[in-house]
Amino acid sequence: MATNGAEQQTQAGRHQEVGHKSLLQSDALYQYILETSVYPREPESMKELRELTAKHPWNLMTTSADEGQFLNLLLKLINAKNTMEIGVYTGYSLLATALALPDDGKILAMDINRENYELGLPVIEKAGVAHKIEFREGPALPVLDQMIEDEKNHGFYDFIFVDADKDNYINYHKRLIELVKVGGLIGYDNTLWNGSVVAPPDAPLRKYVRYYRDFVLELNKALAADPRIEICMLPVGDGITLCRRVS
Repeated sequence: MATNGAEQQTQAGRHQEVGHKSLLQSDALYQYILETSVYPREPESMKELRELTAKHPWNLMTTSADEGQFLNLLLKLINAKNTMEIGVYTGYSLLATALALPDDGKILAMDINRENYELGLPVIEKAGVAHKIEFREGPALPVLDQMIEDEKNHGFYDFIFVDADKDNYINYHKRLIELVKVGGLIGYDNTLWNGSVVAPPDAPLRKYVRYYRDFVLELNKALAADPRIEICMLPVGDGITLCRRVS
């Protein structure tokens, strides 16, 4: 469908204002994806948690439904069993992961806010997957440093998902590359950061978007140059970069 420049600017502005997780320039097309592919297959527990989270004042922090579906399928494809998640919020992506893992699968989940996690915990418990989750409240970096000291943790994880403080993504990567197995995956969320990665310097961005943009740009540049990984940046949600460790 042809769209003139003024209409494109209007649509882009609406997306930025609405702030939902899709970078598609058409709200109708994104809705089509949700209604046709995502919602009909979304587990009831994930729907319940998504709707619960939508009422929270910080609901923009949640993983989008299409990204949740993608993560769930990806984990099944790679037969993941041991995973880690940094940045949990109310646990939508965590639940997508837990549902994908075998019954003896394990997730180390870390977040600085237990209260948000406990909002979603009753839904996770009702889904019968809470036993797969070890939740730790507090900053992740000290935990990662402690884990690296023990060689049995090196190469232990099949998949690691990071959706946390963007100013520490580089610091996470320096540590996580030791903990994910060769052939395993690390997923960094928000790597297109509201589309701001291509915004001109004088673009009218929200303060938090502008503040973290340089950190996201730094990460994207570092991942592209890291010979230890293969990467694929996907325009799912707010952008997710998958890194497969090759050495």
